[in-house]
Amino acid sequence: MRAPPTGSKATPLTKGTALSARGDQERLRSTFDGVASLYDEVRPGYPERLFDDLALLSGTGPGARALEIGCGTGQATLPLARRGYHLLGVELGANLAAVARTKLADHPNARVLACSFEEWPLEEEAFDLVVSATAFHWVDPRVRYRKSAQALRPGGSLALVWNRADPEGGSEGFLEALEDVHRREAPELAPERRPPSLDRDADKAGEMERSGFFGRPEERVHRFAVSRDAEGYLRLLGTFSSHRALDERTRLRLFAAVGRLIDEEYGGRVIDGYRSELYVSRKR
Repeated sequence: MRAPPTGSKATPLTKGTALSARGDQERLRSTFDGVASLYDEVRPGYPERLFDDLALLSGTGPGARALEIGCGTGQATLPLARRGYHLLGVELGANLAAVARTKLADHPNARVLACSFEEWPLEEEAFDLVVSATAFHWVDPRVRYRKSAQALRPGGSLALVWNRADPEGGSEGFLEALEDVHRREAPELAPERRPPSLDRDADKAGEMERSGFFGRPEERVHRFAVSRDAEGYLRLLGTFSSHRALDERTRLRLFAAVGRLIDEEYGGRVIDGYRSELYVSRKR
């Protein structure tokens, strides 16, 4: 039986119950910090061409001042720093922030604060760009758009990025088979029991516009794929907040079943397809 990755433990989910939309979200968003190095190692980054689009659509470039919300280990921060942006990253997890600072050591134009965006002391109209990569959905919806707009100069842009699973770019039938394993071994994580708001509004462009602070965004999508063996895939699962919050017995059983699925049904290796989605909108 494969053991799940180790690290600081999250408070377990109540067995047999679905995730709630907000209470569990507050708890789960802090779980990444316990596996900061693993997160940096196994979570996919973003295609370079996405940052080309980001610069073009936002009208920013070298010397522009950018605020990154939830910079994590710097997977989007480092590409922006290399492009000459003057960056301030805010990151809830102290361990994640420490990894990001190490990666950015050769870029004096970038710094990272260990705090949540909600608690960050607002620098009003100080930034040309606010960016958030696979993190904005964790921010309090009562705060995220309003405070982003307050931080931007007139005409500044908000750029939101997500990596999404792309079934068409991955091993055929794998995501469906994976969902079946979750229904059987960890029903509290079954797809039909996950609240949509824990991830995102399906109409992200509409959500940005409906906030009242930003116009209709420009959208770009870039696809890529990652090949993983069973052990590598389990290491990836070990960075997911919902999986880390499982009780240990359920997590062991689930990971063993996922490992068997990959080894026995997919020859020990799967292709994980991704869509990198970019939304860029100007401040109203």
